[in-house]
Amino acid sequence: MQNNPPSYLSMLNDKQIEAVRYISGPLLVLAGAGTGKTSVIVSKISYIIQQNIASSENVLAVTFTNKAASEMKQRISKNINFIPNWIGTFHSIAAKILRTHHAQVNLSSNFTILDYEEQLKVVKQVYEDLKLDKNDLNPKVALSIIQSWKDQALSPEDLANSDIRTEAHTLSKRIYFYYQNWIRKMDAVDFGDLILLNIILFKQNPEILSLYQKKFRFIFVDEYQDTNSSQYIWLRMISMQSIICCVGDDDQSIYGWRGAKIENILKFEQDFPNSKIIKLEQNYRSNKDILDAASKLISKNKSRYGKTLWTSNQSSNKIIIKSFWNDKEEAEFIASQIYKANTSENFLYNETAILVRASFQTRIIEEALISASIPYKIIGGMKFYERQEIRDALAYLKLIFKPKDDLSFERIINKPKRGVGPSSVEKIRSHSITNNISLLDSTISMLNSKSFSGKVEKSLNEFICNYNSWQNQHPLQPLPETLDMLLNTSGYLDMLKAEKTPESESRIENLAEFKLALSEYSTLQDFLEHVSLITDIEDIDTNNTVNVMTLHAAKGLEFKTVFLPGWEEGVFPHSKAIEESGIFGLEEERRLAYVGITRAKQNLYILYSSSRRMYNQFVNSIPSRFIEELSDTNLYKAESLKETQNLFSANSIKNNSLHTSSNIVSHPKFGTGYVLNNYGDVLEIKFEDFGVKKILKKYVSFQ
Repeated sequence: MQNNPPSYLSMLNDKQIEAVRYISGPLLVLAGAGTGKTSVIVSKISYIIQQNIASSENVLAVTFTNKAASEMKQRISKNINFIPNWIGTFHSIAAKILRTHHAQVNLSSNFTILDYEEQLKVVKQVYEDLKLDKNDLNPKVALSIIQSWKDQALSPEDLANSDIRTEAHTLSKRIYFYYQNWIRKMDAVDFGDLILLNIILFKQNPEILSLYQKKFRFIFVDEYQDTNSSQYIWLRMISMQSIICCVGDDDQSIYGWRGAKIENILKFEQDFPNSKIIKLEQNYRSNKDILDAASKLISKNKSRYGKTLWTSNQSSNKIIIKSFWNDKEEAEFIASQIYKANTSENFLYNETAILVRASFQTRIIEEALISASIPYKIIGGMKFYERQEIRDALAYLKLIFKPKDDLSFERIINKPKRGVGPSSVEKIRSHSITNNISLLDSTISMLNSKSFSGKVEKSLNEFICNYNSWQNQHPLQPLPETLDMLLNTSGYLDMLKAEKTPESESRIENLAEFKLALSEYSTLQDFLEHVSLITDIEDIDTNNTVNVMTLHAAKGLEFKTVFLPGWEEGVFPHSKAIEESGIFGLEEERRLAYVGITRAKQNLYILYSSSRRMYNQFVNSIPSRFIEELSDTNLYKAESLKETQNLFSANSIKNNSLHTSSNIVSHPKFGTGYVLNNYGDVLEIKFEDFGVKKILKKYVSFQ
């Protein structure tokens, strides 16, 4: 063993060095937010190899993402000029083992790994083979149940009565058997199979398991709190003769909804006797006020080891707590603060993040940012008006407004599925070209001439009948009611409800938010012009944009300034989390709040509204319980809502549309306001009592 300590250890604090040097037995490194956990893993692997404690072939390190694995490899290579072979994600390591021992699990060495769309296609084929009705159980729901069983290391044969809790489970069990047979005939596996087949391989072939148990003297696991049941079982099997080092944070376990088991990290000492726990509590990211508040909040959780973050940087910058009358004022405040900060020479948009609990919250924030000419990007998702369900809803609206809109017709003619496939659409298109008419008129013409038959004819007749009804009804009712009519009578909303997945539930929430956006406009033309304006903005510098994302997507990231809007009961903590999981759901929501707070390095804003538009209506709100659980000594609570309003009006007008008498306007419904932006026929106006709205110029009078 070398005598001189490696240079990379000089960058570590005492606790980190202790974790690196400890090689006597199982080790759990409890790494708080911003405490340098990756540095510990990288340094420990480098140290073990460089000091000849073990060869690189005897070291296994597993991560959850390719990005984490790639970073680990690069940093180890920088330390020791060498990259070990057995560093990768759980799935990539499991696939490597399966390709080596493929024959034992009846696969070829070049088996295929199916992606989600391919998996869903197989499930739908099983439905056809078994003559199952998709109305009884949506194929996406069946696939989700099957994958959840695989995450629990349950093959079809392993399913017990306790695993079959609903009719959906009963049907999914039957589908599971046929699904597995189908993909095996294809010489294929899905991602859930990679770990599951490893477990089966090890159980049925003890000599192979023994081979890997002896091979890996040291095993490292990153983000151990995020492991699911199958990953946990796989690790327990393969590490029986190894020294295991798990790094994670029980206070950042936020993925229970996708199978992660926080109890895996909480029972580490029970699973690995004679183990040692080292807590990393020195934070290198955030200021003292942020850390103190985060520690006070998370201390309310009972399912945790317990640790307190601290920093050697004693500078103070209190967390700002602000309340608003409604979510629109909240969004305007965020935009105003970012605009004001942009006047500083050292400001960069990409050092700012807006973190929301639910994706539907982004719509009103996006519009406020656009109104203030602030470039932004959605991380881990799409901008509101780019989302599939919003584009679909817009296509329905556009088609009743403009029957010759062929693009909208093609988008919705088979959404939801009506049996009008590509060949039928091609016939309609060909007829429209020949006769120089729109696709809608082409469909009507072909129906009149009996050009279709069977299900296609019936479906198209029903669509045209609905369309005629929509055309007659929409001028007689408000826009939100028109959207309700379109989504319900078309079957689009029923399609999403039938899926019963987190993704479909999020899409339904987004459509409810879209309905609220419609409620702000008196005519469909006004609204469509508004959408065209806000979706036709190009960012000058796509690398320097404000980051908008959900709290879940923010884990592992850090920003100079963070805004946390929507801290109200029902929104955050989310009512569904508590209703479905009780105290466990509440504690996971609190961990999510902890993650959000600890993303901030210097400036943190926690915001809430007295009224928020949710699920097609205004909902009166009370502040989140999490605000009361923060330490008052670390907070600055704004006293006046007027201060908030003044900040926006004074700072967010970027195009010199000053509040002068030359641009004061009045509107018969919204009263007096002043022009923020002029888009030709459309004005963006801030009204005294109704906030910012886009109005056709002909509907206002100048004073």
